[in-house]
Amino acid sequence: MIGIVQARFNQGVTNALAKACWDELLAHGVQEKNIDHVQVPGALEVPTALQAMAEKGGYNALVALGCIIRGETYHFELVANESAAGVTRVALDYQLPIANAILTTENLEQALARQLDKGRDAALVAIEMANLIEDLA
Repeated sequence: MIGIVQARFNQGVTNALAKACWDELLAHGVQEKNIDHVQVPGALEVPTALQAMAEKGGYNALVALGCIIRGETYHFELVANESAAGVTRVALDYQLPIANAILTTENLEQALARQLDKGRDAALVAIEMANLIEDLA
């Protein structure tokens, strides 16, 4: 079972990330019924949903999807750093692989250039790490 948490902020980009992730999971044999996909308001809320999924149990891996674009204030650094730290904390606390595809870019053009590749990469990381953890158990 793979869980996906998608931030809605910058939804055009995050929808493309999610579609690319879904398509890659399906292409690698993950059945649609074995993918849980939820949405949260923004990147700072992603770790909370990941933690709830980890608490629920039954997941082989999770995926974090979001898009943070630099603005004119320190808010970019705060959101980028705290969301990444939260994702990592959940992964370590629950010993559960989490593919972090929360984009942090300077502008929309960079986000658009990365949305498909990073969505696919997140799916591949989730699958690879789920298999690795299973092999190590």
